[in-house]
Amino acid sequence: LGFYYVGPIDGHDVENLVQIFENVKNSNHQGPVLIHVRTQKGKGYKPAEDSGDKYHGVSKFNVSTGEQSKSKSNIPSYTKVFAETLIKHAERDTKIIGITGAMPSGTGLNFFEKKFPDRSFDVGIAEQHAVTFAAGLATEGFKPYAAIYSTFLQRAYDQFIHDVAVQNLDVTFAIDRAGLVGEDGPTHSGNYDIAYLRCIPNIIIMTPSNEQEVRHMLSAGFYYKGPAAIRYPSGVGPGLYVSKSLEPAAIGKSKVVIEGSKKIIFLNFGSLLHEAYDVCKKLDLTLIDMRFVKPLDKDILRNFFKSADLFISLEDGSVAGGAGSAVQEFCSEEDIDIRSKLFGIPDKFIDHASREEMIVECGLDSKSLEKSIKKYC
Repeated sequence: LGFYYVGPIDGHDVENLVQIFENVKNSNHQGPVLIHVRTQKGKGYKPAEDSGDKYHGVSKFNVSTGEQSKSKSNIPSYTKVFAETLIKHAERDTKIIGITGAMPSGTGLNFFEKKFPDRSFDVGIAEQHAVTFAAGLATEGFKPYAAIYSTFLQRAYDQFIHDVAVQNLDVTFAIDRAGLVGEDGPTHSGNYDIAYLRCIPNIIIMTPSNEQEVRHMLSAGFYYKGPAAIRYPSGVGPGLYVSKSLEPAAIGKSKVVIEGSKKIIFLNFGSLLHEAYDVCKKLDLTLIDMRFVKPLDKDILRNFFKSADLFISLEDGSVAGGAGSAVQEFCSEEDIDIRSKLFGIPDKFIDHASREEMIVECGLDSKSLEKSIKKYC
């Protein structure tokens, strides 16, 4: 292929590496150069060497033991709620299979694997294969759950469309790290999944606002015979009690949270419901937790929009092509004459910060929302 190849060389011999890089930089070679460097994960630090998928990103840790000092919370993370719910369903149905791509602990599939080692598959950093593998299992009557970070599912977009959606196969996608992730930079934020999934036929897209909703929506995905996606952020939710019930969410049905002004209708999609709640309480707005991006609850929209002047939408995802845009499209289809104000992640990459800082930067916290709505109205 015309490469000038150097290697393999020891990636832990720093002095030798520097010399090789200097030689290559100063050479007269005209064309591409491939330097093949071999390294060992965690070289010289046993806790990292012995850990297959941890130390990808670390919090403060004890150097002698390797134990990470993570903040302890009594509130279960969205990821843990997913894992526990999947395990409960798998205890009742032997056809359930768990699939991930090199992120078993990040997605919670490690808990599932401990309980069902023969029904759990980590395919490595090969999300395209994970999705096609899930499709193949579905054709044989299995019920695969593909647990993949939002940003990594982008790699398997072609497989999602051609191998799952075109054939309307029964695959459920647990999309972890959806929306603003924080502490991993713009490459890891899952800002685009609503926009790139909702244009695909045969799919349902669920946006839970709390831990309990994750459980109900995973159950909805279990009973739905076709491609289903449930998106949720990293970290913990608002701390709602999570029941043991496996009752499914009614597909395409929203919930009225606050009945306020009939002139301004606030539509929430996903994990920022608590921010929306504070604003709607202060400004006396009607708040509806939409829960589903696809299918939309068209009946409730027709009912509330007939006397409204304005709808506001909020989502932890890209404004461009997002859930608010879906509502605008619905209004266009139905010839509903209503103004709209869409809040979500703007058309730019959000730099490395905590999730909370990113939310503020995007103007999606309750104070920023209140200020923007007052100014707009």
